[in-house]
This record gives sequence, structure tokens and C-alpha cells, in this order.
Amino acid sequence: MLSQSLRPMSISSAFVRLIRRRHYLETSLKKPGFRPILLLLLLPGLAPAQTRQHTPYPAMAAVERYRIADPQEEIALARTAAPRSISADAEVLVLGKHGYETGVRGRNGFVCFVERSWAAGFGDAEFWNPKLRAPNCFNPPAVRSVLPQYLQRTEWALAGIGREQMIEKARVAFASRRFTAPEAGSLSFMLSKQGYLSDDAAGPWLPHVMFFVPHGEAVPWGAGLEASPILGADGSAFEPTVLLIPVRRWSDGSPAPSPATEHQHSP
Repeated sequence: MLSQSLRPMSISSAFVRLIRRRHYLETSLKKPGFRPILLLLLLPGLAPAQTRQHTPYPAMAAVERYRIADPQEEIALARTAAPRSISADAEVLVLGKHGYETGVRGRNGFVCFVERSWAAGFGDAEFWNPKLRAPNCFNPPAVRSVLPQYLQRTEWALAGIGREQMIEKARVAFASRRFTAPEAGSLSFMLSKQGYLSDDAAGPWLPHVMFFVPHGEAVPWGAGLEASPILGADGSAFEPTVLLIPVRRWSDGSPAPSPATEHQHSP
């Protein structure tokens, strides 16, 4: 169980870019909903310098804009990431003064929380978007091996550390093995229809399950290939690879639109 001292956070986050090949990714990023926050560590350095220079969110906003005023509201939103059979007994984190803190202690080894924008890839134009709220729920292997990296990133953000410094800190942490590759079986649920994953999506995008795998594993998974149901690609060597599989139902059991429908309606 996570201790209060971790003052955790994650992610998360998205996003995101889901993609088939680099040129497909660059096209997809312009489509609604293709920035699930926990694409977070996905392709962090891929966005061109021009994107970073002309972002509507060039720097972190006032910290209070990233907070949810009522902790109970944040707990309820976090639980929507996974079916009640999982989230009801999960540990739930809320964003505190210095990082994530334990709002509810769990019993099943899962951890649910609401990711903020800095869980996205380092090159993401919405890295500092204060509107992003992405409910996520990590399973025990992901809690042990992936979540600590996201929690640390949140503490850096709330301490006023900038994006470039975060990149260097993450690189050093991975080289020193303080950050490690994901354990086998690491995954998370992002099945909430109440989240806000990007300005393009202006809402939750599609319900999906995310798999965290070591760098270099996207190809063996068949991720990003034409007609493959698995989305994702390898990012930098010092971050986990995030693979996504859209699913047909939200966490409350209601049906979701198919990915094909979403793509068809995208401009």
C-alpha cells in the first residue's frame, strides 16, 4: 500500500500518441481524442520544436488551477477509471500540496487517481494544460514499477521544476535504476466517461486499457500496425512504452462508440 509520504501522482498521462507510424501519428494527433493523457511517457521527444514553441500552454499555470477543490469529488472521479468491482476496493489518491496523497486506503492492490497534464509526453503541446483530468487505475504490478515515476513527476511539477529539468531528472533516475522498466503484467484502466483528456477531445475520448511494457517492446506486440487493435509506439529509452487497446464499454457498463466511428467523425 502506498504511504502518505509518497504524496503521489501519476500520470498519468495520456496520452497518449497513438499511432501507427510516425507520419500516421503526426496526423492522428490532430484528431479529437487522440491525446489520452497517459500517453504521457509515449513519444516524449517526438513533437517537433515548432510545436513546443507555439503551444497555448507554454508554462505551468497557477497551481490551484490543477486542483479539484473537494477531495471527495476527486475520489469519486478517480473511481470511475475502472469497474466498481475493481475501484471499490482500490486505494485512491488525491492531489495534495506537494504531490499525491492517499485519500482512501485500499484492499486489492489497485491504485486509482486523476492524472493531470504533466503525465503526458514531454513534447506534448498540452503538457501544462490545467483543464486536463484523466481518471486512471493501476494494477499491482504497475503500482510497484510504473506509478512511482508518475508520482515523482507530479512532485517535480508542484515544486516548480520545468519541463526540461524533468526530462534530465527522468533520464538520470532511469540510468541509476531508481526508475525501472515495467513489471510483467503492468496495466491500467482508463474507462471513465467523465474525464477530460485533451482540448481536441473536449472530454474522455474512448474507454481503453493501457499496457506498460519495457522500451523496445512495441513491435513484438504488433502495436501501431495497420488494422492492429493495439495502439502505441516506443518512446525514449528512459521511459516505459505505453500501449493502448480501446474497449467497447465505459466503467459503468454503458456502451462506447467504436474506434472506427471516432476516426470517421474526426476532421
